[in-house]
Amino acid sequence: MATLIPSIGSCISRMTNGEKRLAERLEQKLDDDYLLWYDVPVGPKYAHPDFVVMHPRRGLMVLEVKDWRLSTILRADKQTWEILQDGIPKNVLSPLEQARQHTHQVIDALQRDKQLVHEDGRYKGKLAFPWSYGVVFTGITRKQFDDAELGNAIEPHRVICQDEMLESVSAEELQSRLWDMFPYMMGGVMSLPQLDRVRWIMFPEVRVQTQGALFNDSDEEAELPDIMRVMDLQQEQLARSLGDGHRVIHGVAGSGKTMILGYRAEYLAKAHTPTSKPILVLCFNEPLGVKLHSVMNAKGLSGKVHVRHFHKWCRDQLVAFGQTLPGQLGRNQFVEELVQRVINAVDRKHIPGGQYQAVMIDEGHDFAPEWLKLITQMVDPATNSLLLLFDDAQSIYDRSRSRSKQFSFKSVGVQAQGRTTILKINYRNTKQILQTANLIAADLLTADDRDDDGIPLLKPISCGRDGEAPLIIRLPTLRDEAFAIADHLANSHKDGFAWGDMAVLCADTKTRDLCAQALAQRKLPVENRLGPGDFDPTSNKIKVMTMKVSKGLEFPVVALLGVGNMPAPGEDEKEAARVFYVGATRATQALLITLSGTANFAKRLTTQN
Repeated sequence: MATLIPSIGSCISRMTNGEKRLAERLEQKLDDDYLLWYDVPVGPKYAHPDFVVMHPRRGLMVLEVKDWRLSTILRADKQTWEILQDGIPKNVLSPLEQARQHTHQVIDALQRDKQLVHEDGRYKGKLAFPWSYGVVFTGITRKQFDDAELGNAIEPHRVICQDEMLESVSAEELQSRLWDMFPYMMGGVMSLPQLDRVRWIMFPEVRVQTQGALFNDSDEEAELPDIMRVMDLQQEQLARSLGDGHRVIHGVAGSGKTMILGYRAEYLAKAHTPTSKPILVLCFNEPLGVKLHSVMNAKGLSGKVHVRHFHKWCRDQLVAFGQTLPGQLGRNQFVEELVQRVINAVDRKHIPGGQYQAVMIDEGHDFAPEWLKLITQMVDPATNSLLLLFDDAQSIYDRSRSRSKQFSFKSVGVQAQGRTTILKINYRNTKQILQTANLIAADLLTADDRDDDGIPLLKPISCGRDGEAPLIIRLPTLRDEAFAIADHLANSHKDGFAWGDMAVLCADTKTRDLCAQALAQRKLPVENRLGPGDFDPTSNKIKVMTMKVSKGLEFPVVALLGVGNMPAPGEDEKEAARVFYVGATRATQALLITLSGTANFAKRLTTQN
């Protein structure tokens, strides 16, 4: 069974009857290694073919689908067809020419990539795999096609007719019809890296942003990147298939939850009309909010997508609607009072509900129930679009402990029964990094199945990506740890990693400041995240922050400092294990852990190392 993106259930409302029948036939009668996209913008010029079919050995095909009956067609030649539309004659482009133009826009973009073309020989500079295009007439039989002599206007072998896509037609017959559309078949197999490169070029919205600026597709002279990271197919299908209403995604660290949220925000923003309300994206950690805002800003969407960390949003609400801010209080009291004043003002209707076309909540596991209840009221009832991302294994703030076992999404206004998705595969970390994270957190991450209105605690499944084993070093003092990390990062830079690809994640703020001083003494560029506004995701500096603050971020190279003192005296071991798990799983390629203390985590890591 082929993979259809988006899922047929999510797009059936916008399909014609013929498109629905074709989608069902292709999905059912093509093999597992076929990929199908329906009604998805393609390439840098956002061509809009009806279907794209891709296969590692067969290549790439674009299909234009017409539900016309023979009586619809008044005249046809190779370029222009005259049809009856609502009883009125109308000239339209030949359906085969439509398919050809869509295809060539894509092929021209793909042929810019040296890794996708023949390096030499007769086909030098041409795609290294087959491609073609065709037309599907869902309301015209082959006999009608022949009797009307439509073959004079469109090549018969590039057409699938109504009786050639019936449910009774065998898989072999349908596949044969498809691949007869190719003028010739060249050898070669599309490798997995090539398949990812094709998806990266064809579908810009599935690109995974790492460091640096977004690629400018409109610049035909721009050099394509050597490495192209894209969403996993499961992630893409989920992202494109999210429908209206309330949705909850439970996912382990590294499963791509935030990436899916970014895709959804971009999709809704591009469908945004001048009269539409804005889209709100909320998260708990300020650095994650800053990063998401920078991505939306780079895409030119910051006017339509408002990204805020929760407490800043609360403050903005009080200011915007003339409510009084809390007075001089301690930080914890201040933020509690800040939230309560917003809740009270919404209850009194001094702050209106329904302000946003859609609301998306990242790090939902760190939101208290009363926060979630407040935020659900901000969704416009006309759209009722709410997306909540959750991973209870990463709940590292005290409010998570206050959530009772009887907590349900329904109790806070999230109506997501039957619209919940679970992502268990960790794509971010290598197998070795994930194994090390689980040395501490394995007891914590015990799968706990719940119904779809509860909170499952998910055990991550590695995607199997191999890498170097994390380096664990014993040292006498924290100061020695900090300087050892500085030397290690300097060597990583010599090995080709940019400074902005590195982060040092510390057990507490005192250790963080010690580390920043050591890096500065070694004359390394450092960004010490001290407070709001100190995080710049685009700067080419080593990021130094606490493990808690790093949640939602990722870096190719990560060093953990102060683990030997975890858990701290009086700290709950399970809560400390969550914090360690968050810190360790920020690393995508290389992880260094230094140990100078003798607390429990140091013993466990030393024993296993």
